Amino acid sequence: MSDPLISLSGIRRAYASGDEEIEALKGIDLEIRAGEMVAIIGASGSGKSTLMNILGCLDNPTSGRYAIGGRETARLNGDELAALRREHFGFIFQRYHLLPELSATGNVEIPAIYAGISPARRHERANALLARLGMAERAGHRPGQLSGGQQQRVSIARALMNGAEIILADEPTGALDSRSGDEVLAILDELHAEGHTVIIVTHDAHVASRAERIIEIADGEIISDRMTRPEAARQDATLRRDPAKRSAAGFLNAFSEAFNMALLAMWAHKLRSFLTMLGIIIGIASVVSVVALGQGSQQQVLANISSLGTNTLEIFAGKGFGDVRAGRITTLTVADADALSGQPYAAAVTPTVSTSKTVRYGSTESNALVSGVGAQYFTAKGLELSEGRLFDAESVKSMAQDVVIDANTKDALFPETSPVGKVIFAGDVPLRIVGVVKSQQSGFGSSGNLQLYLPYTAVQARFLGETSLRSIILQVNDAYSMDDAQTSVTHFLTQRHGTEDFYILNTDDIRETITSTTQTLTLLVTMIAVISLVVGGIGVMNIMLVSVSERVSEIGVRMAVGARQSDILRQFLIEAVIVCLVGGLLGIGGALLIGFVFSLFVSSFSLVYSLTSIIAAVVCSSMIGIAFGYLPARNASRLDPVAALSGE
Repeated sequence: MSDPLISLSGIRRAYASGDEEIEALKGIDLEIRAGEMVAIIGASGSGKSTLMNILGCLDNPTSGRYAIGGRETARLNGDELAALRREHFGFIFQRYHLLPELSATGNVEIPAIYAGISPARRHERANALLARLGMAERAGHRPGQLSGGQQQRVSIARALMNGAEIILADEPTGALDSRSGDEVLAILDELHAEGHTVIIVTHDAHVASRAERIIEIADGEIISDRMTRPEAARQDATLRRDPAKRSAAGFLNAFSEAFNMALLAMWAHKLRSFLTMLGIIIGIASVVSVVALGQGSQQQVLANISSLGTNTLEIFAGKGFGDVRAGRITTLTVADADALSGQPYAAAVTPTVSTSKTVRYGSTESNALVSGVGAQYFTAKGLELSEGRLFDAESVKSMAQDVVIDANTKDALFPETSPVGKVIFAGDVPLRIVGVVKSQQSGFGSSGNLQLYLPYTAVQARFLGETSLRSIILQVNDAYSMDDAQTSVTHFLTQRHGTEDFYILNTDDIRETITSTTQTLTLLVTMIAVISLVVGGIGVMNIMLVSVSERVSEIGVRMAVGARQSDILRQFLIEAVIVCLVGGLLGIGGALLIGFVFSLFVSSFSLVYSLTSIIAAVVCSSMIGIAFGYLPARNASRLDPVAALSGE
């Protein structure tokens, strides 16, 4: 006689219950040969389901020896036990344990997915098994669209998918009517006739009578083991071995299948998936929008500073802003400006003086700032001519009463006509308008002031009556750095004056200071947005943990049909990454939408999006999926199959 296929010796299974220990199995000795049809019967709580779980490698005995095909299960690791379930066992459950989001064909294919069988082959075999069981016309239906008997047929087809030698049926007719139950038992008879080893766990004597051997168990012990029919010829106990380790293509296929299953699971629970990714959407949208806002602010600030004049040094009399003696210092002269214009670092130099006057045209009058400047002023300050012309060096030399006005003055005095050629009065002095420039932003006040630009000689002679200067503006040659130019100007004027009775305003310092400030504020707000992103990641982890608790039955089924721990880990981790990645993409879309809406209401300022920040957001959302999805995925992969199957 051949060796037994299944051999149990002294199997004991105990569970802790508080301070006590409850024995479900007490020293079970049992041998089952290949090709037998065995019924294990007993009352509820007798230990028969515990015995079946141990036989199917879903549970481990507390003590004793269990060998299948000569291999002791105690010496097998988790993946090897999964291989036994995947390649040699087929489970038929009382509650069917079908996955609701999959069709009948999809449910039947699950064991073949974990066995690495190609989609075309497994699809063909699944449909052939369903057709054999009379389910060809219902292959595309989901479990909720099938009757109990039809669901059990799908469960049987799934058990046969990988050509299992051993069929374990746990109360296979318990949830069926008598006719459907008889049909299922007839299928089990056929499988037995084909050479499958069939083990039925039941409390129903009628069901047990179909078996050729009945084992009765009570209080964790076998009390009866009898043959109901003469023993037929049996096969040997040799089992097919698990295929070799997966190749690179096999891993790629496993990843693809896990990805597809993750998408199906997410689609089946759309609301939960959306709520999971909502925190990521908000976090990514916040980060991208804040970065865009910061970059937009910096560009706007730099544009405003540029409108003050690029690469310019403005030299004032006195020791600094607020120097009460600055008005009495008259050492800053036109001669200083002329001397500076000959220096190699000077691209343009212009003296400046200023005063305030009431300007009027006809019956319209307003306060205006009268600026006396040189011909190079407009180049140094980057002012753009909108109509007419600018005065030149000859106008400066002749103290011409030519005036260039800004757009604000034009709008105030000439709202509907061109001002070029018109004569206006600044106080009692008549001035002829020769040109109009666009308004200049002011770094320290409103840009709404009315501005009149005259030759500085005319302002000195006709308004001030003195030759001292308010300031000298020097545009630095591009070949020189601003700091080097400032040092040279300081040294040059100190030598001319014999003392440092002036101070210099460096526009580059303003730019750097304001840029640094905006960067600091952007970093601050970005960190707040990042905190919201982390909170969103924690939300993903929490909901994924809840998802694991809700899907323990699904996890148990997958483990029962042969899923490795790595398969479960991979699927749940992929789900977390997909949730975060899709959430990240939606967040980026939300940020772009915010920018579009912002542009509709604010025309003077726009958000500037960075491709780097967008790519970083996508990478960040993926990393959050991995970081915060790992713990739930790990918990799912480490669930006990028996506990998971009973956790529905």
